[in-house]
Amino acid sequence: MPPSTDLLQGTLDLLILQTLAPGPMHGWAVAQRIQQVSRHVLQIGQGSLYPALHRLEYKGWIRSGWGASENNRRARFYSLTRAGKRRLETELETWDRLSSAIALVLGREVQA
Repeated sequence: MPPSTDLLQGTLDLLILQTLAPGPMHGWAVAQRIQQVSRHVLQIGQGSLYPALHRLEYKGWIRSGWGASENNRRARFYSLTRAGKRRLETELETWDRLSSAIALVLGREVQA
């Protein structure tokens, strides 16, 4: 059986915000980028991705607008808002603290 790749509560939001930090992307590209950067360990299904995108938009951390994708199809593109950039920084700080604490409990070397 392969190892579990279930994400901690709230981690998907962090991954999406980080993925959108360089610039706007459509939803499918967000999922593909997360999969690519994680070396195919993390695979975000549409049933998780799109509700998360809608939730982040509702919270005012991302905004969306229509545009043309790489294959010239109409797609909704998402980008970080100013509030989203601030939230990303907060989430990254929280992640660093949490992952360091978990590493200590597990007796793993803490990365600087």
